[in-house]
Amino acid sequence: MPPSDEIETPRGPARIDTDLPARPAGALLVLGHGAGGSVDAPDLLAVRDAAVGVGLAVVRVTQPYRVAGRRAPAPAGHLDEAWTAVLAVLRDRHPAVPTLLVGGRSSGARVACRTARAVGAVGVVTLAFPLHPPGRPERSRAAELTTGLPTLVVNGDRDPFGVPEPGPGVQVVTRPGETHDLRRDPSGTAAVVRDWLRAQGWVAADPAAR
Repeated sequence: MPPSDEIETPRGPARIDTDLPARPAGALLVLGHGAGGSVDAPDLLAVRDAAVGVGLAVVRVTQPYRVAGRRAPAPAGHLDEAWTAVLAVLRDRHPAVPTLLVGGRSSGARVACRTARAVGAVGVVTLAFPLHPPGRPERSRAAELTTGLPTLVVNGDRDPFGVPEPGPGVQVVTRPGETHDLRRDPSGTAAVVRDWLRAQGWVAADPAAR
């Protein structure tokens, strides 16, 4: 299959970028982008490289509104609908991969959390989860993290959108000196994700898999 492709959704075509490991993948990690950003954000690319390096297949999904050239995000329901449609196609395209993981940065992290159970994921990776709008801590989105699935949150300690608290099944790693874009040390952020994936048993433990 081509590394970049489009998938039709009820909200228009979404674009996917697929990166496969050298050996059969043990898990499929599907990642979404931030509200006005792209799947080429430094933290997403670093996580992709780290995950592929330890034997995961990684698909980055560009939402239909971004494919259409708009920066303003679609309503949450539209985002979830398009994401769910893409995930259904991806499961059909990768039938031999036993494990589905979902995630993303910022808005994409929220979409992944809201739909994780519905798409059959077993874990969630969230980067720069926007706990609340800047300056509005009373508008907490913490409830979206309570998926009942193992969930990793990686946020900067200077993120104006706040830093979630850990909870049952939710591990929070705070990156010093990082803001919402997590651009200061993408490889360090990716290492956190890789180590969490390994601790969950979704990565081969032998040195050849590193």
